[in-house]
Amino acid sequence: MFSNSSKYAIKAVLYLALNSSKEKKIMVKDIAEPINVPQAYIAKLLQELSRQNLISSTKGPRGGFYLSETDKQIPLRKIIHVIDGESRLSSCLLSLEDCNEDKPCPLHKSMYPLKTKLLESLENKTIVDLAKDVEEGNSFLPL
Repeated sequence: MFSNSSKYAIKAVLYLALNSSKEKKIMVKDIAEPINVPQAYIAKLLQELSRQNLISSTKGPRGGFYLSETDKQIPLRKIIHVIDGESRLSSCLLSLEDCNEDKPCPLHKSMYPLKTKLLESLENKTIVDLAKDVEEGNSFLPL
């Protein structure tokens, strides 16, 4: 359901949430290795998130990416939406164009409630929520 790009973007933003601040910006080269994503690839994703005002960045010798307190309140769904578009989240699980309540695909009736719950969770779960889980030891992210 999530593209590799979305997974990489979430890992990078979570890395920033755990390791950056307005005073401590992180350069792309310092993010790529710990999250195991090619530098050019993660640079492109972070630049797009920055252009869409989901993360913060500063250019120049002391520049880099970071998360403001406002950035940390961004729901995961917004990150996925920017990287993959809304259609990735709302499309049929079998990629059928005409799948809907009136004309459901074979998976629709069993999976639609689960998908709806997932989308709701992505809307309600923020980056700061994930970061707190990692900091409290309730989940892990090898960094």
